[in-house]
Amino acid sequence: MRRVAVDDPGDPRLSPFLDLRDTSMRAAREPAEGFFLAEGALTIRRALAAGYEPGAVVATERMLAELDDLDVVAYVVSDDVLESTTGFPVHRGALASFARRPVRHAAEVLADAERVVVLEDLVDTTNVGAIFRAAAALAWDAVVLSPRCGDPLYRRAIRTSMGAVFAVPWTRVPHRTGIDVLHDAGFTVIALTPSGPIDIGSIDAPRRRALVVGSEGPGVSRLWLDAADVTARIPMHHEIDSLNVATAAAIGLYALA
Repeated sequence: MRRVAVDDPGDPRLSPFLDLRDTSMRAAREPAEGFFLAEGALTIRRALAAGYEPGAVVATERMLAELDDLDVVAYVVSDDVLESTTGFPVHRGALASFARRPVRHAAEVLADAERVVVLEDLVDTTNVGAIFRAAAALAWDAVVLSPRCGDPLYRRAIRTSMGAVFAVPWTRVPHRTGIDVLHDAGFTVIALTPSGPIDIGSIDAPRRRALVVGSEGPGVSRLWLDAADVTARIPMHHEIDSLNVATAAAIGLYALA
């Protein structure tokens, strides 16, 4: 590790780490400039292990012992400088920037996959990260996202997934023809919705299956429900009509695993 002390939050070398609470700005800036941020030693190491090219690490002194073996530039800052730069206290004490890769083509990601989860227009990157984590834990092969779905490489998604976004291949498909892409690749498409007529636990899952979950609130769109081969529900009680999408997805992934 090559250490460089930085004591000015306005130092241009800290520019990638500015104003992390400004989610709309960060969501636009990071993909446009071709980088993403990982927070905490665990996710930083997992990004490196996945082969992502590091830019720089920003770390407080207490975090350096956990990262000292890394071959990266480390800007060493105080807690105050880190908070002034990012806009909030970074309890994990370290951030790292990494270069993005081009999004892989759907045909490439789906070629050898048998179990994929499809996220239609999920806007909350915490939910996106949680579903990646469940997909990794339950040995699903890939995640497919609609164009408006939240960025899996947004810092919050990475943190919530515990770095699973680096382990599970992912791609994007067009909204209007996304399920056609799955059908053309040989997948049976199962949409999870409270109005589904079939208990998801009773489905005899085909070898190649794609589980679709929809956006927070509206759920799976009518376009994708009509195009799905099966619509299924999670039976619920006590007048509960729906679950958080990440919770529902995890149940569906387990039921079809």
